[in-house]
Amino acid sequence: MKKTIPFLLVAVVLTACGPTDTPEKKDVPSVEELASDPARLKELRQQCKTDRATLGDVLCNRVAEATRKRFYGDGNTPYTPPENPPKF
Repeated sequence: MKKTIPFLLVAVVLTACGPTDTPEKKDVPSVEELASDPARLKELRQQCKTDRATLGDVLCNRVAEATRKRFYGDGNTPYTPPENPPKF
């Protein structure tokens, strides 16, 4: 009995240290690739909304970053506010 408890503990530890069920996808496109293809970006955005678990967090985060990059552009704002505020 004294020898079976440590054996069972070792078995539990080795079982818990097994590989994960979801392998990481290595072929995830970059943000620049996604931002340059608006049709694919739109399709992936819809898929991330409906089934994020299947696509994975890495891809959906890159899709969100590419969408933000397309929306904001390079970050420079062409608008310059007037010196005097308008009077209503």
